[in-house]
Amino acid sequence: MKITCQREELREALSVISAVVPARGAKPILETLKLIATEEGLELVGTDLEVSARISVKEAQVDEPGVVVLPCKVALDFVRDLFSETVTISCEQDKCIIRGGTDQCELVTLDADEYPVISHFNEKDSFSLQGGNFSRLVQQTAFAAARDGGRYAMHGVMVEIADDEVKMIATDGRRLALASQPLDADGRKSSAIVPTKGLQLFSRVIEDPLDQVKISFDENQAGIRTQNAQIFARLIDGDFPHYSAVLPKEGEHLMEADRDLLSQKLRLVANVTGDEARAVRLTISKGKLELKGHCVGRGSADAQLEVEYSGEGSEIAFNPDYVLEGLKQCQTETVRLEFQQRSSPGKFILGENYIYIVMPITIDA
Repeated sequence: MKITCQREELREALSVISAVVPARGAKPILETLKLIATEEGLELVGTDLEVSARISVKEAQVDEPGVVVLPCKVALDFVRDLFSETVTISCEQDKCIIRGGTDQCELVTLDADEYPVISHFNEKDSFSLQGGNFSRLVQQTAFAAARDGGRYAMHGVMVEIADDEVKMIATDGRRLALASQPLDADGRKSSAIVPTKGLQLFSRVIEDPLDQVKISFDENQAGIRTQNAQIFARLIDGDFPHYSAVLPKEGEHLMEADRDLLSQKLRLVANVTGDEARAVRLTISKGKLELKGHCVGRGSADAQLEVEYSGEGSEIAFNPDYVLEGLKQCQTETVRLEFQQRSSPGKFILGENYIYIVMPITIDA
């Protein structure tokens, strides 16, 4: 095998593969990547058996086709720190040499026959979506998925396709994010729980938000194909929470506030709260919102801002971190909060077809 390619393009491809390959795999082969050089070009393959990636290097000159498996992290680190504009990769027997200018690295290779079989994207029953819209849906929901503990199904994002619309829903049991986008799906219906890591990698390989990407689901995995990448994620088994049953209807109390100002005031008041009592009380009266944070042994903090509210006075308390994470994704300058009573979930309207539900916290008066 002998290949010459642009260092920056190779570095980016290695970076994507490195996001998949574990630093310490159950087997040494899982800490490697596979290089496949053919007359059509160069392809990099990596997997942790849950998420897999195929990345094409467009500007590769293949002088000698071949297949080689080599340590992923070392290859990325070396290519990243090179100064040359081009990189040459050549392999002989059980060694692979990466050269850039006068610098080179010699890596030990593994048996390519031992590398896991990674599928190719299946066009059958796939559908198209503009890349920017797909990335937006992931960004608006994935942050709310469970990270530690909780039901295993909550560690992914539910993707539903029905009524010519795609929805993504994520929850950790304390908050829930739901975003949707019109989709020409020819009346098809499907749903699957996709690992958060997989969806985030899907978004990462979308280079141009205006490009159409292909997405497919089968019984075991979800896949996405862009111009130079194919990413696959094994679906999560389990029962996702019946989210539609817990979505609150329009509440008795409706408040609208400036997104940036509300974020600023929340951060300000949250500074005084402790890790064990992470809560901020929101007291709403006509035209005004008061925020208060308190922590025994630290003190208290108060702030207020003008809001659109004309109902009877009310209050509700939230974990400020949850609210702030949602506000970061807000698509509009004004955020709307709806809730029925202080013990009811708060529904934040963060944009068109985008809602964020946060469970309230009970705090002492």
